[in-house]
Amino acid sequence: MKERMKEEAWNIHFSEFGRGVCMYRTSRTRELILNGIPESLRGELWLLFSGAQNEMASHPGYYGDLVEQTMGLCSLATEEIERDLHRSMPEHRAFQNEMGIAALRRVLTAYAHRNPNIGYCQAMNIVTSVLLLYGTEEEAFWLLVALCERMLPDYYNTRVVGALVDQGVFEDLTRAFLPQLYEHMQELGVITTISLSWFLTLFLSVMPFDSAVLLVDCFFYEGIKVIFQVALAVLHDNMDALLACSDEGEAMTILGSCAFLVRLIFTASSHRALLHVIFKNNFVANFTKIPQRSPLTGFTRF
Repeated sequence: MKERMKEEAWNIHFSEFGRGVCMYRTSRTRELILNGIPESLRGELWLLFSGAQNEMASHPGYYGDLVEQTMGLCSLATEEIERDLHRSMPEHRAFQNEMGIAALRRVLTAYAHRNPNIGYCQAMNIVTSVLLLYGTEEEAFWLLVALCERMLPDYYNTRVVGALVDQGVFEDLTRAFLPQLYEHMQELGVITTISLSWFLTLFLSVMPFDSAVLLVDCFFYEGIKVIFQVALAVLHDNMDALLACSDEGEAMTILGSCAFLVRLIFTASSHRALLHVIFKNNFVANFTKIPQRSPLTGFTRF
């Protein structure tokens, strides 16, 4: 019933503001996303918001050609991909059979062949497996291109330089919004250690799936600032426990378990309430402090 109501709301929006690349983005669009994109429209809207739809349309047959070129290919990247395939959402039935695993293998191998400067990096398997749940292999491939090359540039190269740069930005934001906690966490030295996986997997590896995909909805619409906002909300929600930690191990235990994220999510009465809490709290009062990525250069700007 809820899915049908969400679909009807989106259909009204499409009739008023267009659909596809001609759709206007309005304040109503953002409200609809905060309510959660319906399952039937998630793949379509991810492609639209990320820009992957345009790139896919501009390169017909490109993915299929890559798949053919990489059949039977052996390299360091394919060896790493093979090691991680069965660790990609093993709890989801889509990846409990060879069909799902084979699709994931083809997408990751095709991308590694397209962009040898990145090849394959751990965390790409988790993100790509979720992309495959809401689209075809070709659509998942182009969404991965959008992530790796435009939305999160340099996140998935060998040195994860882009992600490390944003860890520095995250530390600055923590110092600005949560100064007391920042000083304590600096003494313990755990902020970057634990938050890197949040950024690389878009929280998909640590947050309950149904909630994590809602954050991915918001990420594709608003970009990396969503991940900063959620990460700050996580620290804020666990501030008392973290301030009471006397060593790195205690802090890692608190932030390394799913329990803190489950508690954060279900303190709100619904997913919608959670997202409104995150995106309308004090962390976004001054948007000049939340970084945006330029779609042209990929550099972080404020």
